[in-house]
Amino acid sequence: MFDLISEISQSLRTNRTRTLLTGLAVAWGIFMLIVLLGVARGVVNTFNTNMGGGQSNEMSVWGGRTSVPYKGYKDGRRVVLKDNDGPMLVEQVEGIAEVVPTASASVTVSTLKDYSSGIEAVYPSAGKEFDNLVAGRFINERDIQERRRVMVIRDLTARRLFDCAPEEVEGKTVNCMGLSWTIVGVYHHRWRGGNFVPYTTYKALTGFSEDASELKVLVEGLATQEDGDRVERELTEALAASHEFNPTDKNAVWIWNRFSNFVQSASALKILTLSVWIIGIFTLLSGIVGVSNIMFVSVRERTHEIGVRRAIGARPRNILTQVVTESIVITTMFGYIGIVLGMIVLQIIDYFMKNSPGEKPLENPTVDLSLAIQVTVVLIIAGAAAGLFPALKALKVKPVEALRDE
Repeated sequence: MFDLISEISQSLRTNRTRTLLTGLAVAWGIFMLIVLLGVARGVVNTFNTNMGGGQSNEMSVWGGRTSVPYKGYKDGRRVVLKDNDGPMLVEQVEGIAEVVPTASASVTVSTLKDYSSGIEAVYPSAGKEFDNLVAGRFINERDIQERRRVMVIRDLTARRLFDCAPEEVEGKTVNCMGLSWTIVGVYHHRWRGGNFVPYTTYKALTGFSEDASELKVLVEGLATQEDGDRVERELTEALAASHEFNPTDKNAVWIWNRFSNFVQSASALKILTLSVWIIGIFTLLSGIVGVSNIMFVSVRERTHEIGVRRAIGARPRNILTQVVTESIVITTMFGYIGIVLGMIVLQIIDYFMKNSPGEKPLENPTVDLSLAIQVTVVLIIAGAAAGLFPALKALKVKPVEALRDE
């Protein structure tokens, strides 16, 4: 082993310039592969965030207006969703585990300094989309049971209403619907900006109306896009029978099928990741070809040495091991330089993304340990492949002919 390491080290020192130029090609290929994979991961992370905290097994349903006459009803009739639609859908549609109604109102939320418009009446399950609370908590079960007048607002709204840091807003009060409401939580979200109150409190203040603005439908046990489309179709048919509209009327109810959208987008992202790997590997191949060429030259220059070693009893396996190992060392050494540089560049990109205002096209565009292991495996395989053909050529040289080589 020590002899092998010594021989490889001597060979690299003897051909420093050639080794350096070839290694730079490998480092560049790995660098591009790491950066491309990191950027692709940033796109995937952004997609998952925009899906609403990863709630891909959810459908949102809103009432619309009919566009065709049905059973004596004229077109243009408004379809109003009801609280009791939830139990009916759970019973009739396979795959629906839970239906949570929400309500909204265009009312003013104000303080002495400023005001905000609109509230959303929700249940605690809506808090799944707001894991990153800046202060306090979200609506909980006691708020629902006791019909408390509490509210959760966005951090930007908190700054506008109270002119202070969002962390200092918890416990302060706002005026809404002619009553005082206590702020119990402040959240941060990239695009959501609602003011959230307990569903039961809102219902009590509006006369216990059964109307719902939106139904949050939780689906389970779905695996394919066909499953998601089937649930959406059966859900529409169940609502059509309950509210008496044509099941084929696309305007009667509006459905955001996050599951089907997630499956479609996930397939596109897989294609993106695969394309990045293909582009990166082809870029890496240019460096691997260079390593293979330098190994061919190295074998040609050491023909006499190989002949001597074969003549004194060196086994073909020893020659093969030395050439292949030397190739792996060159590829891996410069490949890790490319990995380190690529990770540094991704960290810089991540820093600027986190500190840039507005929407971020890339979220956490970095690579993790599993990806580094995958790239390491690619490096080892590429290095072995680059040295295999020169090594096989070295084995074909007959000792007598090698000893005569000048």
